[in-house]
Amino acid sequence: MLAYTGKRLVSLVPILIVVAVVVFFVMHLTPGDPAAVMLGTEASQADIAQLRHQLGLDEPVLAQFVDWLGGVARGDLGTSIFMKMPVSQAIAEHVGPTLSLSILAQLVAAVLALPLGILAAKKRGTATDQMVMGVSLLGISLPSFLLGLFLMLVFAVELRWFPVSGYKPLADGFLEHLRYLVLPALALGSMQAALIARMTRASMLEVLNQGYIEIARAKGLREISVVFKHALRNAFIPIVTVVGQSFALLIGGATVTETVFNIPGLGQLIVNAVERRDYEVIQGVVLVIAALYVVLNLIVDLLYGLIDPRIRHKR
Repeated sequence: MLAYTGKRLVSLVPILIVVAVVVFFVMHLTPGDPAAVMLGTEASQADIAQLRHQLGLDEPVLAQFVDWLGGVARGDLGTSIFMKMPVSQAIAEHVGPTLSLSILAQLVAAVLALPLGILAAKKRGTATDQMVMGVSLLGISLPSFLLGLFLMLVFAVELRWFPVSGYKPLADGFLEHLRYLVLPALALGSMQAALIARMTRASMLEVLNQGYIEIARAKGLREISVVFKHALRNAFIPIVTVVGQSFALLIGGATVTETVFNIPGLGQLIVNAVERRDYEVIQGVVLVIAALYVVLNLIVDLLYGLIDPRIRHKR
């Protein structure tokens, strides 16, 4: 297991290098000049040229990339042009809200999806199955920001159970922290719950049709034991895969929801950076999100061996 983990960690390096190359050159080929944005529309060309020289933007793109990649290798993601602070510090200040929101949204998705997916598989072809699949289809089709606005209208504006928008850090109290995250987490988690529920149903149906399930029932085992001990465990690998991928998508895809609920997370940080053409911040945030994505995939891959010992022995 340790040897396999080491190989996978080494294999992450070229992936991150490719991501860095793509992000850097796409950003620098995108129209827009950070110097012109900083100085405004009334700035002269001489002033813009002077600021570009101060920021190092007049150097060849390849030279800029080599300098930036060398800094990344040393753990330096650069300095924000607009915020005048290290990009790593800006990310550290904004990653907490995004992680809290993503974790809570993933918990919401798992709590809703797993029981509904198992129930739909057990009641295959019945009205219950059709209702669960219909609700899951609605969850996939409904954009998270639209659901967020609806939840905000009902539970924040009308009922006043939760705040309309904003964010409170964990230091202000756990319950107060949750109050500000419940509505955006429900909005984000609903789509992921729909995907996980459909995958759970499909995976459970495949396992429930296997012969060993019939043998377990013939032995007189209780149905709850057959479903959870024998069927769910063998159906869990594809479910773990989609859960891991959905969590990675939540971290990288909460931009619109964070904007709607005014949550100062990575999504809001990268939106502001795009508007300002703050190259260093965009490159740093995307690289960090990509690193989190591949690390989560590695964790999911390692979980396979814990769920199914046969996979661990093959390694």
